[in-house]
Order: sequence, then C-alpha cells, then structure tokens
Amino acid sequence: MSGVPVPGWSAASLVLLAAAWPACLWAAARGGAVRRLAGLCMAGTVTGAVLLLLPMAYDRSSYQDVALVFAVLSPAGVLVFTRFAGAGTGADADAGAVADADPGDG
Repeated sequence: MSGVPVPGWSAASLVLLAAAWPACLWAAARGGAVRRLAGLCMAGTVTGAVLLLLPMAYDRSSYQDVALVFAVLSPAGVLVFTRFAGAGTGADADAGAVADADPGDG
C-alpha cells in the first residue's frame, strides 16, 4: 500500500487545508497584534495536524519526523513574531520617545 493515499486521511488533511488554513490566514492578516498572534498560533496548529495526517495517508511513518520538528520550531516562530510585533509598543517605546525629546542635544 506504499505510495497510494488512504482516502480518509487525505480527505481530512484536505479539509484542514481548504477550510482551516484560509481562516488562519485571514485572522493573521487582519486586526490587532493579539488577533494576528492568535491566527499565527492557529496556523501552526493546523499545519502540524496536516503534517501528521499526510504521513498516515501515504503510509510513510518516517515523515512524521517533519511534524515533530515543526512542532518544536513553531512556538519559536510565534515568539519571534511577538517580539517584533511588540517592538513599537509598551514601556520601551515611551522611554525611546523621552530620550528623543531631550533638549540638551541641540
């Protein structure tokens, strides 16, 4: 049965790719930083699920390692996004604004 996809697993991964991924991309592209972060986290979860379903569909258990590596790296991507999305807000931005307005520079 190697190489021939199992219809149930293939259908499940296709449903996730066709229905959940566009919703995740929509959430990650619109709204505030928190909503975009939630969309990014959900996209990582959906991608991990697809990467687990496809090896089941094609009966290739060695490809599940890709899903494992993705599951480890996905939270790191979310942390990087959070770091860059929050770079212009909060106490750091206020401190930078005060330092830029120092009248002693001129």
